[in-house]
Amino acid sequence: MSITQSPLTEQPNTWQEAVKQLITCPTALLQFLELQPSQLDWQIDKHFPLRVSMSFAAKMQKANPQDPLLRQVLSSKEESLPTHNYTEDPLQEKAVNPIPGVLHKFKSRILLTLTQSCPVHCRYCFRRYFPYEANRVSTKTWPAIKAYLQADPGIQEIVLSGGDPLMLPDERIGEFLAYLEDVQHIKIIRFHTRFPIIIPERVTPHFVNMLNQSRFKKIMIYHVNHAQELCATIKAGVSLLQQAQIPVLNQSVLLKDVNDKAQTLIDLSWQLFAHGILPYYVHLLDAVQGTGHFAVDKTQAFALEQSLRHHLPGYLVPKFVKEVPGEPAKVPL
Repeated sequence: MSITQSPLTEQPNTWQEAVKQLITCPTALLQFLELQPSQLDWQIDKHFPLRVSMSFAAKMQKANPQDPLLRQVLSSKEESLPTHNYTEDPLQEKAVNPIPGVLHKFKSRILLTLTQSCPVHCRYCFRRYFPYEANRVSTKTWPAIKAYLQADPGIQEIVLSGGDPLMLPDERIGEFLAYLEDVQHIKIIRFHTRFPIIIPERVTPHFVNMLNQSRFKKIMIYHVNHAQELCATIKAGVSLLQQAQIPVLNQSVLLKDVNDKAQTLIDLSWQLFAHGILPYYVHLLDAVQGTGHFAVDKTQAFALEQSLRHHLPGYLVPKFVKEVPGEPAKVPL
């Protein structure tokens, strides 16, 4: 995208078109938001460059350099400052990566990195340094994944992640699910996705019908950090999933100057509920190098969780958790 081109001159009609028209030029994004480059302490990151959709940018507040959505996608110079005890592999995933594409952290489930691509580059991403090339999944690697699953009857759930699994076409996702149908001890397929938040048009009747062809119980885990990210199109997609009896839950990451205020998280829970989504987790930041400026300490996080308990019904209070390498499950505060 050229610097002079407005990133939102034409709204795409399909999710495939939206992916082709992702905003990758920081100057174009700032121009659309009516911001001068001098108003922000930003930088160009060639390793993990800007990547965001037109529709997500349209939700950002014009002329506001502190917009919480902008802060999540525009690289800050703070990312170049080293942070003590922050690493490129904060969850030690290389140690639980037995075959390409498989992360086996917890006993009853595995995570599959079906794709390395996402429709957005979140600045706090804990897999920004993940060795995706060594974990590339294709039809050639499917037999090895299936054999790994067949060898361990204790695995009951597959978590599809990435990247973002919804970057794959419906047909490829359907083929993969059909390929695993005869692994009888697999009961649940869980999708972890930010795609419907970044490009809400992704959830279509065709996609939901494809999911319905599978015997597995399906669960969608969305990733919304701020109420400003939600919209009517997201709600319509959630409704399609609910009609197919596919529950939709949400997990957030606790981020300084994005959602680290009690009222912000309270508003998020209410808005999630209004859109048919139940709050599930609030994750403390994973200590990946370059993200220390987003960190919220445990004491503040605990106070936030208590405030939510005081102001929300129990079914709208997400669990505040931290992932600790080697632990058998997420660790609650």
